[in-house]
Order: sequence, then C-alpha cells, then structure tokens
Amino acid sequence: MTDALFRNNAYAQEAAAHVVSAGPEGLVLDRSIFYPRAGGQPGDSGKLCWNGGDAAITEAVKGEGDAILHKLADGAPLPAPGTQVTLVLDWARRHRHMRMHSAMHLLCSLIPGAGVTGGQVGAEKSRLDFDLAEPPTKEWLTERLNALVEANHPITEEWISEAELEANPGLVRTLSVQPPRGAGRIRLVRIGPQAAPVDLQPCGGTHVRSTAEIGRLEVLKLENKGRQNRRISLALVEN
Repeated sequence: MTDALFRNNAYAQEAAAHVVSAGPEGLVLDRSIFYPRAGGQPGDSGKLCWNGGDAAITEAVKGEGDAILHKLADGAPLPAPGTQVTLVLDWARRHRHMRMHSAMHLLCSLIPGAGVTGGQVGAEKSRLDFDLAEPPTKEWLTERLNALVEANHPITEEWISEAELEANPGLVRTLSVQPPRGAGRIRLVRIGPQAAPVDLQPCGGTHVRSTAEIGRLEVLKLENKGRQNRRISLALVEN
C-alpha cells in the first residue's frame, strides 16, 4: 500500500519516499503527497527527483489495492525499486482543486434535499449535477456562495464508523457514487461549526482550511441535462 500523506496534511508540497515498483504504467511509492484521481477530483501532477535523475509525474491514479500509481511522461527515466526520491507537487494546480472542491460542498449546502447525480472538479471550472426540477437562479447562487465564503467558516474532517453512516443515510448526497466501504470507517468533511454545520458529507478529497481561502466565486451557467437533471457550473473569480 501507499501511505497517503495528503490525508493528514493536504498542504504538504514536498516529501521523501522510496520506490516500491517501477514500470511503463508508472511508479508505486511507499508514501505520497499526490492525490489519486477519484470522486470527480483530478489526480495530482508534479515531479520527482532522485540522485542522478528526475521525471515529470503527469497524474496520480489509484493502483491495485491501496497503492497510488504515479504516471510518468512518455520516455521518462525510471528509478529502480528501493531508490529514495523527492516528490514535488504542482501546488498551484492542487490548491485550485482544493478551493474548487470546497466550493462545490458550499453549492451542495444551498440546494438541500436534491441528490447529486454527477460532478467534476477542475482548476478553471467545476460542475455539479443535481436531481432537481427547478434550480435557483445563478445570480442568487453566486450571492449566497460568496456570503458563505466571506463568513470564513472552518473546514474540518472527522471519521465515523460504517455503521454510523448506515444509521444516517441522509449524509450521502451523491446518487451515482457511494462512499467506499470495507475499511470500517468513513471520512466526513464538515464546513462550519460542530453544532450547526453549513455542510457535512462523506468525502475523500482534499480541501482548504476555511471558506475564506476559496476566494470569490461565480456561477457561470445552469443547464438542463434531462427531465430532472440540472447542471450548475462555477468558477473562481480571483487567482
């Protein structure tokens, strides 16, 4: 397995690791700060360096079991198993993904009761699809989103057992993808205070520490993607 360092510190930008295996499909390391593509959030990119070489990591994806596979650029040199390497994250790209992902949770909070049928985090633009007949206007959503950003709500995480999740099915907003089970516990991301959260739902992605860190948002458009499927696209206004 790969020790997922981003689980404990989403802000780590460099880390040392050892190569477990190397092949044309990519590298498996014993530990990593690279988030693997999952849950609508893209896999991280960056580079790794070792004594006598370096290579670009084009994307991290899930490997077998709990391994993270680091895909390399075509023709890149491969460090041998056992080699110590230094991982360097493309932090600007990851941080935008973190801001966007947290913004999408805020969007969920503004449309209570509607299931999420799909979504995609992007550095430039993100979207969520809702099982919803009539969404609010984009102007109303933009105003409310930015009010939540300016309120500087804390964003924290906690873990509950799978049994606790089964007893509280309303925590799950996604209709097409269920939280992974089998490990015995589920990670929740909370926005706002413990007693009255703005949003609380299972999530394995990376997030910023507070809503103020997201920056100003704009809802770009609302699209009709089916009888009861409404797509809402949003973007970061500030870099």
